[in-house]
Amino acid sequence: MFRSKDPRFGKLTVVDKENGGTKADAVNAGLNVATYPYFINTDVDCILARDAIYQCIMPVLDNEHVIAVSGAMAMSNGCKMSKGEIVEAFPPHTLIPLFQTLEYMRSFLIGKMGWSAINSMPNVSGGYGLFDRKVVIAAGGYSPDSFAEDMDMLIRMVGYCCDTSRKYTVVQIPQTCCWTEGPSNIRILSRQRIRWGRGLIQTFARHRRFVFNRKYRQLGMVTLPYLLIFEFCAPMIEFIGTLTLVFLALTGAVNWNTAWVIFWAIYVFCLTLSLVVIFYDYTLGGSYRKFKSYLWILMAAILEPFIYHPMVVFFSLKGYWNYFIKTKAVWGEMTRKGFSSEPKTI
Repeated sequence: MFRSKDPRFGKLTVVDKENGGTKADAVNAGLNVATYPYFINTDVDCILARDAIYQCIMPVLDNEHVIAVSGAMAMSNGCKMSKGEIVEAFPPHTLIPLFQTLEYMRSFLIGKMGWSAINSMPNVSGGYGLFDRKVVIAAGGYSPDSFAEDMDMLIRMVGYCCDTSRKYTVVQIPQTCCWTEGPSNIRILSRQRIRWGRGLIQTFARHRRFVFNRKYRQLGMVTLPYLLIFEFCAPMIEFIGTLTLVFLALTGAVNWNTAWVIFWAIYVFCLTLSLVVIFYDYTLGGSYRKFKSYLWILMAAILEPFIYHPMVVFFSLKGYWNYFIKTKAVWGEMTRKGFSSEPKTI
């Protein structure tokens, strides 16, 4: 650990330590030397907006019960950068990062904004989030062997608040505070999503006492039951459903007229949801300045159910399988350029 000798950065403390194998280990090292009431957890390959800290501290100033704030994130793949800043934002022009761009937009602008409105946030993204340091420490800090450290930490923070009868609020803000480089090919994407799948089942195994437990308020009665059914069970249901459909098709037991009606109803619903978030982002002057940039996102929305979604389902199932057979899990590198996934704590 050393302090900057440059007077412009007199309050900067740099912690250099051996890689402990997980992101949680690095964040805990930063927490051990942090002195301010709040800290920001981000990744080394992230590019922050100039007003990122300002945007995330505003909910804290408005409400003393805020224990965590999540800022919206976007993909930096395809953007023009200069001197560590995004000069002009463009959507990726390769399929894998493009699909993730749409996925991030849906997650932050619809999913998490909705969860935030009922104070039921499932996690604060490990890419960029502001936390109450005392609550994090009181909850035991980040678990060094967790592969879903962002969800695991927030669950334990909320659990601590409920156990001590402390009021709490977790907020999602719609402003894009952070740009991150997403997996650029299927191989890197598979490593990330397998780890996420393994982390999800690990989280439920560790925190099953919270599920359907009224003591833990929205976390126990809304958030975790939803995640159990629509996040954890969904890949297994889809896989079994696909096998069943193939079997019925081979045996001639499918009413194809009804099947096509169901297929188009589901497809139109998914496409409509994506169109809503694209329109919402564009009308608010969000991620991109030029209208044609959103045409790329629209193309991703059209193709996603046939290309990207099946891959994500497969990787999630593989993550579950790796958890059950106790395959050794490692973080690895998540970007094409080889940037480490180790975090920075501010």
